[in-house]
Amino acid sequence: MSLAEVSTILWRERELLELLLFKLEEEQLVLASGRTRWLARASREVEIFLNEIRQVELLRAVEVDATATAMGRPPGMSLAKLADACDQPWRDLFNDHRAAFLTIAGEISAMAEANRELLTAGQRATREALLTFGEGTPTYTQSGAAAPVQVRSRLVDEAI
Repeated sequence: MSLAEVSTILWRERELLELLLFKLEEEQLVLASGRTRWLARASREVEIFLNEIRQVELLRAVEVDATATAMGRPPGMSLAKLADACDQPWRDLFNDHRAAFLTIAGEISAMAEANRELLTAGQRATREALLTFGEGTPTYTQSGAAAPVQVRSRLVDEAI
């Protein structure tokens, strides 16, 4: 229940967030390469780090509440309010942690969005490729009736 313990937890959380960003970048490289062999493993590693971060966030919340109570402050303080309630050098240290969290959260959000876009594009390309092997895409006539689908022979290169 001390400021040093809160700072230690914040350092651990920052480290985990950096590792999460690294794992998201690994996942993006796998997606961009088009080789999906390792995609499940990369996604599983991202989930592992997300779970670890949740556990550390819970530990941080408990420690911040205990420290706030020991300081005579209400529980549930944000990191910015905790920093404001502290003397130097803790104020600067907690403000540095907060700034680092904001920066890495933005980087993680951008990387996760880019990965989502790659996954969506890959799914769309796979669906379209599979449609070429099926019986075609159903369409409609001007009157709204289902148009007959022309079945054509296809040659498949087994090397694919």
